[in-house]
Order: sequence, then structure tokens, then C-alpha cells
Amino acid sequence: MTSKARSTKVRTSERLAELDRRLADLGVNLSQLVERFTAARGPGGQHVNRTSTAVQLSDPQTGLDVRAESTRSQLQNRIAARQRLIAELEALREAEQAARIAAREKARRRARRPSKASRKKMVETKRRRGEVKKLRRSPKDSG
Repeated sequence: MTSKARSTKVRTSERLAELDRRLADLGVNLSQLVERFTAARGPGGQHVNRTSTAVQLSDPQTGLDVRAESTRSQLQNRIAARQRLIAELEALREAEQAARIAAREKARRRARRPSKASRKKMVETKRRRGEVKKLRRSPKDSG
């Protein structure tokens, strides 16, 4: 093994460790993370058909499943699968946070009393609407 190949392997293992740290920061229990290796699909010939380079990661806590089979290297697919899982978890967290903020804002708006001007405007609108409805009456009802 050349020093360049060893250097690349060290960098990818460090990258894998960094991604595992990010997953742990997101609250993923790494011991519960299910990692499966299967045969990839698509071009690549005999190499793709004979080796299990596709990686499928499943997180039972959130129910998320991701699959990476874009490269012929299992290690690179493991990195890609972790990156996709992190991206999906972050999107899920952002959506939950946005929903919490929206609910809080909705409750705040609902709890606030209408201003004097908006109450006056509402009464004026109701008065005009009543006048329009009066015009719908038949002539014999108005007498």
C-alpha cells in the first residue's frame, strides 16, 4: 500500500468518524442504527453484480431509511448514506421547529384583543352588510 492510498484511507475513516459525531449530536443512537450492504444496481458490470457496495441505513427511532449506491466503493457509499441521513434528520428537525413556531405565533395572534380601530371597522362592515341584506326583502315585508 502506498503512502497516498493510506492517507486517503485515513481521511475517509476520519470523515466517517466525523459524520458519526454529527449523527450523535442530532440524537441518533449509533448502536441502534441498522446498516445493510446489498448489491448495487445500474452500470458497473460484473463488479457491481458480484459485490455488496450499496449501503442502506435505517434509523428505527425516526423511521428514516436512506440508500446510497452512487459509487463502486462501499466506504464512499457509507459516507454518502450518512450524509443523506444527516440531511433528512436536519430537514425533519427544521420542519418540527417551524411547526412549533407557527403554533406559538397562531396562539399569540388568537389571544390578542382586536384594536379599537379594527373593532370599529368590523362594526361598520356588519352595518353595511345588514343594509345590503335589507335590500333583498320583498316589498310586502317592508310595510
